Amino acid sequence: MVQIREVAVPIERPETPMPGQTYRQIGVRLWGQGAYEREPIDGGQTRYATLSRVKADDIIVNKIWARNGSVAVVPAVLAGCFGSGEFPTFAPIKEKLYPRWFHWITKTSDFWQQCDEKSQGTSGKNRIRPEQFLSVEIPLPPLAEQQRIAARIEELARRVEEARGLRREAVEEAEALVNVTARQLLAEVDTPIFELREWLDENRNGIQTGPFGAQLGADDFVESGVPVVTIGNVQHSGLMTGNLKYVAPEKAQSLKRFQMKQGDLLFARMGTVGRSCVVPASAEGWLYNYHIIRVALDSSRVEPRYIHWAIRASADTENYLAEKIRGATRQGVNSDIVGSLPCRVPTIPEQRRIVAYLDGLQARVDELRRLQAETQGELDALLPSVLAKAFAGEL
Repeated sequence: MVQIREVAVPIERPETPMPGQTYRQIGVRLWGQGAYEREPIDGGQTRYATLSRVKADDIIVNKIWARNGSVAVVPAVLAGCFGSGEFPTFAPIKEKLYPRWFHWITKTSDFWQQCDEKSQGTSGKNRIRPEQFLSVEIPLPPLAEQQRIAARIEELARRVEEARGLRREAVEEAEALVNVTARQLLAEVDTPIFELREWLDENRNGIQTGPFGAQLGADDFVESGVPVVTIGNVQHSGLMTGNLKYVAPEKAQSLKRFQMKQGDLLFARMGTVGRSCVVPASAEGWLYNYHIIRVALDSSRVEPRYIHWAIRASADTENYLAEKIRGATRQGVNSDIVGSLPCRVPTIPEQRRIVAYLDGLQARVDELRRLQAETQGELDALLPSVLAKAFAGEL
């Protein structure tokens, strides 16, 4: 173990910013996620008297957030960027320190903890001063060993990333297969086109939120109570219950007209227009906000999940919505447009056959997504384990 001061030295390449000249800016992400290029700035717009130019392999530190892992090695693509005095830089002594070795050290919890400890009590602002950063200790085998181990880490990291990519692709391809199959099945439905309003019991926009003319304000939301569904909760694969907002039961009682019922169709009227799902029994009585249209259907004549699949995958519906939102100042639709959605609706038995087949395919995709999430957690834990072994001399 050696202090950083034994293998790196402070360095500045100061330039006086000139009005009318554009300067590329560098930033450093938290938790060892590396450096990135911020928005460029005109020299006349900065409050700093000087900016410092960085080179590839410089070590750059965010004084304020070093305690949260905001330290990085500058990649070649960011060479020539500038940082303010809040981003001190250090040049590695390359006869002693391999820059990629230090790159991987910045991703370890032990390094973050040391930076946190060195930042404590600095003028009450928890900043790390350059001399404190230089006192952080790092493991330092011989240079050739640093290079060997860094190459081994990078090979393993590449395999981990490949595994992540393969799992993402598997889910994406399975989801695409479901959509293609749904479109083919719906294209085979040989019935006249009717508007969705033929099967509507009710079609209503959700609760307005915000300061002006709203039924719900920021003060109405509480930690627990009756959930209010937002557009992010509405997904083609179903109603997602993460990140729900809540209102008190007495407030919800005054908004009964915005309650959802089992079998209702929720339709995203803004954002990803047309994304929809069917309300499950567990969400009976929940509320929904103004980004959503609640479509209540006559279930004696039409299966809500059939309409869901028609909205999700029918070429008729896709073309209709694309035409309605083309050229709109703000992409979105209203309840009248939703009521006019073109639908080919076969007999109830045929609707149920199509729904059973497509729901079965979707269930397999959902299971694949669940397994992917489990393996993602394992992959996320793999790289820290590799780094721990590497810096303990076990790799």
